[in-house]
Amino acid sequence: MIRFLSRQFVVFAALAALASTGQAAGDPAAGKAKFETCSGCHAIAGYTNAYPTYHVPRLGGQHADYVVLALKAYQNSERWHPTMHANATPLSEQEMQDIAAYLSSFKTAVEPNPIQGDVAAGKKKSASCAACHGPDGNGPITQYPRLAGQYEDYLHQALQDYKTGKRNNPVMKGMVTPLSDQDIADLSAYFASQARGLIVVQHE
Repeated sequence: MIRFLSRQFVVFAALAALASTGQAAGDPAAGKAKFETCSGCHAIAGYTNAYPTYHVPRLGGQHADYVVLALKAYQNSERWHPTMHANATPLSEQEMQDIAAYLSSFKTAVEPNPIQGDVAAGKKKSASCAACHGPDGNGPITQYPRLAGQYEDYLHQALQDYKTGKRNNPVMKGMVTPLSDQDIADLSAYFASQARGLIVVQHE
């Protein structure tokens, strides 16, 4: 119980420190042009990472503030992915803000998302995620990612990366460490199954 409460204290302390700032102060039109180099992976429905194999994440409708934080994490290797590190490293603050504004300009929607895991079990286990991500994965705190409608296997990979330390985030590490592989599979299925959520960017 003490361990559980301490984890919750860390989460709520983080929430208090990160008040929502709304959409990033970027230019969506400039972001659309800059996103051209990203479209080869992120604008193709069903595109997968080579190894390990999982779907490249849907980004349409993602919170702008979170996109900027994620790009910075790839820049400084708090998240490690060779391709993302290479693409994020040259970006200026304004370029990241512009890309984020472009991605967040997309409306969330219903997009086909085949689910393999146990959605009902995942819903029961999702209460501890709701403070940051919302009960359905569409939380209002823009520094935390929208999870609804994301690819199931991408969510599974992300949670495993937080657990192993491949993604360096103290709050997520504390939340994910106690989870079993089955817990991770169930949670991934639940958030991926939510109808109104992220979409694949339709980039022209």
